[in-house]
Amino acid sequence: MADTAALSPSPSLRATALQVLREDAAAWLFVLRAAIALYVTGWLAMRFALPQPSTAMLTVVIVMNRQTGLVLAKSFYRAIGTFAGAAVALLMLSLFPQERVLLLLALASWVGLCAGGALLYRNFTSYGFVLAGYTASIVALPSIDAPLGAFDSAVARISEVMLGILVAGVVSDTLFPSRMRDALRRAAYDQFSHFMEFVRGSTGGTIAREAMENAHLRFVREAIALEDLRSAVIFEDADARARSGRLQLFNQRFMAASTSFQSLHHLINRLLRGGRESTARALISLYHPIAEALQLPAEAGSTARAMLPPLAAARQRIADGAAPMRAQLGDEQHLDFDTGAALLLRFADEVIAYVDIAGSLQAPRLVAGSVEKARFARSNDFFGAALAASHTTLTMLALGIFWIYSAWPSGSSAMLIAAIFCALFAAAPNPVRQAGQSMIGWTFGIAASFAVEFFALSQVDGYGLLIAVTLPLFLLAPYLLTRPTLISYGVGYGMGLIYNLALTNAMHYDPVRFLNDAFAQLVGLGCAVVAFAVAPPVAATRWFQRRQIARLRGQVALAAEAPLAGLAYRFESVNRDLLQQIVARTPPGSDASRALLAWALAVHETGRALIELRQAHAADRLQPPGDTRVSAAIDRLARFYERPDARGYLAARDALAAAIAAAQECLPAQPTAGATLTQLHLLRMALLDGESVIAEYMPRAIATASPLENDHAA
Repeated sequence: MADTAALSPSPSLRATALQVLREDAAAWLFVLRAAIALYVTGWLAMRFALPQPSTAMLTVVIVMNRQTGLVLAKSFYRAIGTFAGAAVALLMLSLFPQERVLLLLALASWVGLCAGGALLYRNFTSYGFVLAGYTASIVALPSIDAPLGAFDSAVARISEVMLGILVAGVVSDTLFPSRMRDALRRAAYDQFSHFMEFVRGSTGGTIAREAMENAHLRFVREAIALEDLRSAVIFEDADARARSGRLQLFNQRFMAASTSFQSLHHLINRLLRGGRESTARALISLYHPIAEALQLPAEAGSTARAMLPPLAAARQRIADGAAPMRAQLGDEQHLDFDTGAALLLRFADEVIAYVDIAGSLQAPRLVAGSVEKARFARSNDFFGAALAASHTTLTMLALGIFWIYSAWPSGSSAMLIAAIFCALFAAAPNPVRQAGQSMIGWTFGIAASFAVEFFALSQVDGYGLLIAVTLPLFLLAPYLLTRPTLISYGVGYGMGLIYNLALTNAMHYDPVRFLNDAFAQLVGLGCAVVAFAVAPPVAATRWFQRRQIARLRGQVALAAEAPLAGLAYRFESVNRDLLQQIVARTPPGSDASRALLAWALAVHETGRALIELRQAHAADRLQPPGDTRVSAAIDRLARFYERPDARGYLAARDALAAAIAAAQECLPAQPTAGATLTQLHLLRMALLDGESVIAEYMPRAIATASPLENDHAA
C-alpha cells in the first residue's frame, strides 16, 4: 500500500495547484478577458473585411488592463489620439504628396511634438498624445508612395482601432469586471486613517526632521495616487463621476491640513532648540485637545461625522485656553506663542474641514453646487517636454535620412516602430530600461509569430483552428502584464506577436518578407533604445536634478506673486505633483533625494505661509509704511528662493525684520494686524532655522545660533 500511495497522483500536489490558481484568480480572469476580447475583435474585423484585422487586435493588446476603468480611460484617449493623428497625416500627405523629404520632416516634427505633449500631461491625456503621434505614422508612412490611397488608409485604420476599442471596452465592462471604485474607496479610506493616526500619535508635539520628511513623501504619494485613481474611475462609474468634485475637495483639504501640521511641528521643534521650552510646552498642551478628539475610529465615510462634535469642542478649548496660557509667559515669548496658537487654530479648522468632507463622501443625495470647486493642478515642465520632442524628432529624422539614402525597402517599418516606442516611452521614468525590456519581449514575439505562422497557420483552415494554434502563445502576453516587474516585457511580446502575425482574411506566407520586416522592426526598436540612452537620460545628470530643485524652489515665487483666487489649492497640488515627478527620477537615498526632500519641506512651509500672509494683508492692509514693507518682504523672500545665495538671504532676513517692526508699530491702533504679524514671524523663524536646507546660505554666526538666539546674532 505504501508503494501504491507513492506511485499514485499526489492529492497534495493538486491541492497546491488549486491554491495557487485561487490566489492568482484575478490575474487569470484578466488573461481570459484579454483573450476573449482579442479573438472576438479579430473575428469581427475579418467579418467586416477590414484590410488589417491585426491592427484592431493590436489595439486590444494595448488598451487591455486588469482594471475596467483604466481600459475605458485608455480607450477614450486612444480614440481622440487616433482621429487627431489620422487628420494630421492626411493634411501632411495633401501638402507634400510628392515630396518625401518634406513629408518625413513634417512627420518627424509632429511625432516629436506629440512626445513632448505626452511628457507635459499625466495619466491618459498623455496617452492621447502618444496615439496622435504614431497614428500619423501608421497612416502616412505606408502612403508615401501611394498618396491617392491615403484617405482610404486613414478610414481603415480608424475603423480597425475603433473596433478594437469598442470590443475591449465591452468585454472589460461586462465579463468579470474589476472595478476601480473599490480601489478608489480604499485609497480614500487609507489616506484618511493614516493621516488621523499620524496626527493622533504626535501628542508629544515633536517629530524628528527625517521622520517629517518621510511622512511628507508618503502624504505626497497618497495625494497623487488618489487623484490618479479619481481621474480614471470617472470613466467606469457614474456615481464616482457625480462625486468627483467631493473627492477633489477631500484631497485638497488633506494636502492643506498636512502642510499646516508640518509647519506646526517645525515651529515647536525650533522653540525647543531655541531654549523656549515653556512656550513649546504651552503649545503642546494646547495641541492635546485635537489628539483627544481623534480617539474615535478614523474612517472616511459617514462614520467620520461622529468626529466633528469632539473636534469642534477641541477647537473651542484651544481658542479659550490660548489667552490664559499666554498670560503665564513672559512678554518676549508672546509673539512666539501667538504665532504657534494661530497656526494651531488654522490646523484645527483644516482638520474639521477635512473630516467634514470625508463624512460627505457617501452622502445619499448630491446637490449641485453644494461643494466648493477644487481642481488638482499639475506641474508642467516645458523645457523637459522640449527635450523629449527634439529627441524624438531627431531619431525619426535620422531613420528617415537613412531610409532615403539607402533605399531600404523596409525602412518605413523601422521608422514606424521607432515612432511608436519613442512616443510610448517619452514620459517613462526610465525609458532606456523600459524600451530595452520591450525590445526583448518584441524579439520573443517575433520568434513566436514566425513559428505559429509558418508551421501551424499554414496547415489549418478556419477561425476556430486559428484560435487553437495561436492561443497558447498569446496567453503569455496578458499574464506578463499582471506582473509589475514584467509589464514592459509583456507589452513588447504581445505587440510583437500580433503585429507580426499580420492576420488577414487571405493570408500570404512569405518568410523572406517576414524576416526583412522583423529585422527592420528590431532596428527601429534599437534606434529608440539608443536614442533614449544617448540623449536624455538628462534626468540622471546633476544639472537636471539641480534644475528640478530650482523648479521646486520657484513655487515660492508662485505663492508670492500669483493671483490669490484659488492659489492655496493650486500651490498645494502643483507642489506635490512636481515633487512626485522629481522623486520618480531621483535614486532613493541619494544626496540628491535628501536635498530634494529638505527643499520640499522648506518650500511647502514658506509658500503656504506666504499665501496666508498675502490673504491677511489683502483683508486688512497695514498702515503706511507697513504695507510697503510687507510687500518688500514678500518680494525679497521670493527672489531668495528663486536664486538662493548669501546676499539674497540677508536681504530677505532684513526685509522680514523691517516688516515685523512695522506690523508691531501698527498693532496698538490696528489690532487686526496681528494676523499679518504672526505670518511674518513664522516666515522669519523658518528663515533663521539653522537645521533647515537654508542654513547653507546663512552667515556663520546665524547658522550656528539657535533658531531664536539668531535674532540677536543677526
